[in-house]
Amino acid sequence: MGKGYFTITLNAPQEVCDMINKRYGDFLPSLQGSEELMVQVDEVSKEMDALKNCIETEVQQNIHVAVAEYAKLKQQLEKNTIIMTMLGHLKQFHSAMEESNKALLDKKYVDAANHLERARASVDSLKGWKTSQLPLLSALSSELTVQRENLIYHLGDEWKRLVIWSLPSSKEPAGLKSFLKVKLNLSHGCTKDGEAKPTALLRCVLQALAIQGDLQHKIKLFSKSQVLLKTMLKPLVMYPSLSVRVTEQQGEGTVLALQCLEESNKERSTPSQVYSKLLLVLRTLYSHLLGTDVSIGDKKLSAILGELIWEEMSKCIIHECLLYSIPTNSSQLEKYNTVIKETEEFEKSLKEMEFLQGDSTDLLKYARDVNCHFASKKCKDVIVAARKLMTSKMHNTVKITPDYKLRLPKLPVPASELKVKHDTTKNEITMENKKQLSPWSMCLPACRISESVQQLMELALNTLSEAVGSSTQCRSKQTHFSSRCKWLPSFSLLLPSRENLLKFPHLAAIQHNNCMYLAHHLLTLGHHFRAHLPQPLSEGVATFVDMVPGFRKLGAQCFLAQMNVQRAELLERLSTAHNFSNLDDEDNYIAASKAVRQVIHQLKQLGTVWQDVLPVSIYCKAMGNLLNTAITEVISKIMMLEDISSEDGEHLHTLCQTIIEEGPLVFIPLAEENKNKKYQEEVPLYVRKWSTFKELVIVLRASLQEIVDRWADGKGPLALEFSSSEVKNLIRALFQNTERRAVALTKIR
Repeated sequence: MGKGYFTITLNAPQEVCDMINKRYGDFLPSLQGSEELMVQVDEVSKEMDALKNCIETEVQQNIHVAVAEYAKLKQQLEKNTIIMTMLGHLKQFHSAMEESNKALLDKKYVDAANHLERARASVDSLKGWKTSQLPLLSALSSELTVQRENLIYHLGDEWKRLVIWSLPSSKEPAGLKSFLKVKLNLSHGCTKDGEAKPTALLRCVLQALAIQGDLQHKIKLFSKSQVLLKTMLKPLVMYPSLSVRVTEQQGEGTVLALQCLEESNKERSTPSQVYSKLLLVLRTLYSHLLGTDVSIGDKKLSAILGELIWEEMSKCIIHECLLYSIPTNSSQLEKYNTVIKETEEFEKSLKEMEFLQGDSTDLLKYARDVNCHFASKKCKDVIVAARKLMTSKMHNTVKITPDYKLRLPKLPVPASELKVKHDTTKNEITMENKKQLSPWSMCLPACRISESVQQLMELALNTLSEAVGSSTQCRSKQTHFSSRCKWLPSFSLLLPSRENLLKFPHLAAIQHNNCMYLAHHLLTLGHHFRAHLPQPLSEGVATFVDMVPGFRKLGAQCFLAQMNVQRAELLERLSTAHNFSNLDDEDNYIAASKAVRQVIHQLKQLGTVWQDVLPVSIYCKAMGNLLNTAITEVISKIMMLEDISSEDGEHLHTLCQTIIEEGPLVFIPLAEENKNKKYQEEVPLYVRKWSTFKELVIVLRASLQEIVDRWADGKGPLALEFSSSEVKNLIRALFQNTERRAVALTKIR
């Protein structure tokens, strides 16, 4: 305890001394320095406040003035820069125009064109400044236009001197003679010293035109307006007697002239001839005019010319040459490969000269698609021939007999049928019926048809035969059939006018036979060729069964319309008979007798017109129908009479007897009179009211008892034709009211 205590006591005075020294020796001086520094800070702060006040009051105003002056100076600088730039462009324009004029005088056309382009660029730059409102710009543009037109004019003169056309007068009609005057002179042109430098001069002219953007226009004028196409290329295609002569004239140039080959008398040129003539012209143009390295963009001149003329030229080649080179017979199709190769070579040559771009054109497609075009051409030929036949005179007829048959070609047996035949011969079983149809069962009855219709059917047969022969051209065959089938339905559109068919019964009968003839053969025509045609065809197009109802309907409608006309005429004639009443009056009897005679005469005339024209069955049915119309009208009129005197009855009996005697004589279907008796005896088969009419004639002269006997309690011949009320009315009209009549009436029930 004592040692530690003494240690603290001894150290305490030293610590107090250090603390006093620090407080009064170190702290007070630093405090004094700090106070002095505070005084200085206050002074500086006052100075800063004074300076701030000075800036706010004086310097701030001077800054606004300086900024405004800076903006003004900047604007002036920009304006001066624009003026300097515009002055530079004006200087460039002036120097370019001066140099262009100098180059044009020296015939340095490329340099002149380039200088003009520089001048144009300067004017465009001046126009691009929005702030530029110089009135001088319009004057500069005008001067540039004048100078450019002057250059184009000189280039045009050089072009005309290098490319010289010699054309016939515009007043002269276009033709072979006028085309012989066409010449194209590709002149070499000469320099000032007279030395011929064709390539250099031509290249300069073409390049200058290209720079000025007028070269394509010149090429267009050369190909179309200057009628390269119309006066040289097209005539070479269209006229086989025209050829082109190329003459190299030393020192002057090359001349292309059209000339006539007198020994050529063909109507059309062959494709090889056309290609060789066109290539000669185009190669000459390529070597002397279009083959330079001058181009517009990335296109050479030959490519530009090709774009301008190829479409029209290829159409001309197709329609004036290739169209006529298509074979007319399927056997010649294989040889057409030569034309396809020639067309490929022609296009290949054009591509080498860059007249053509791309792989395939319409020209080559047309040549390669020969099967389709052959079928189309064949169809057109068939349609034209068919139309000619269908519009020929109908009244030129031929007789068709039951043994008539179409001359069907002998076709090879299909492989499928050979196989079936081979299989059936191993186990042959007879399936034949003992009873066979008559050989005439499916034959067309004897009649007359138009000669043109017979030829029309033969045309269809020949067309089908040729189609079967072209077995390798399925596409051709399909197109051929689909087009060929159009002319058979068009038969109805080419009929004689309806007025003529109604006016002339002979025409109506022939038209009826024509339609039935076509329908008859169309039933089996396609079936004969079915096995030799592709499956899609044999299922529809090649078989004509669907057309049969249409032809039958057409023939029937035509003939029925004529029948209606004849019926109307018969009824009109009978209407003049005064209803067969009061025949005791002489005038009435004469009128009735005349009406009956006219009816008989009309039927006889009609029977003569249709004789040997209509089939016998149709003839008899038609005449029977008309005669039935007449006697039905007579029966109706007589049955309507309420009072028939004995004299009227005699007159009626006489008139009706005339019809009974002469009516059968209208049945004369055959030209041989001795063969017509059979049909005249069969009148009741064709005239439905014939028996009724005969019974009426008997009643008109019969007594009451005879009438009752023929009635026979409703079982006699009279009862078969008339009803009891009709017989009673006849009795009341024929007989006076007596007890005998009353008794007779009671028996009619």
